[in-house]
Amino acid sequence: MIRAFLLSLRQLTDPPILRVFVKSMAVTLLVFAVAGVGTWWGTQAALAAWLGWDADGLAAAFALFVTILALWLLFRAVAIAVVGVFADEVVAAVEARHYPDALKTARPVPFARSVAMGLRSAGRVVLVNLLMLPVYIALLVTGVGTAAAFFVVNGWLLGRDLGDMVAARHMDAAAMRGWRATTKGGRFVLGLANTGLFVVPILNIAAPVLGAAMATHYFHTRYSLKGRS
Repeated sequence: MIRAFLLSLRQLTDPPILRVFVKSMAVTLLVFAVAGVGTWWGTQAALAAWLGWDADGLAAAFALFVTILALWLLFRAVAIAVVGVFADEVVAAVEARHYPDALKTARPVPFARSVAMGLRSAGRVVLVNLLMLPVYIALLVTGVGTAAAFFVVNGWLLGRDLGDMVAARHMDAAAMRGWRATTKGGRFVLGLANTGLFVVPILNIAAPVLGAAMATHYFHTRYSLKGRS
């Protein structure tokens, strides 16, 4: 996994991957900007309707607070969803540089399927973490329990989703189910590594793109269809 991370980090400035990074960050920030404007408009309208206040400043302050809170809580889910849409470009770039034989037999993932996979991934991240919220809170008294549970839960989630981004290019649905069943441990480690990247300042911005690249190395060095390495 360390090798996969280092190779992915070195390739981060390759034009195809850099383009995906820029596009994914632009879309992610646009999502939060639209949410912030919507919150401001909604707050202003609510204050005017309920209290008769024309409070642009208060609405703007509340919108800013909510947007910052959403960035902190939901950045990972939104970023994974967005990069999932462009993940095929990252995987193809890594395969072109390191696994050219695999690239020859790859089937590009249709855009609609990429969108669906990205949205499902984000939905699972949000839903499962909301369900785990009482557990996270209860474990606060242990000092480290909340962090440990967070890493385990999100390592499992990200390991599945990042692996699927690559496997979808090389396997049909039935083969992917079998692949998931035989690679649970490795994908969990992959997910833990990517979860760790999300909590490292600066690296967390590039974590989704790095995760897709690392998943590509993991797939082709450990569990490619033809045993390629």
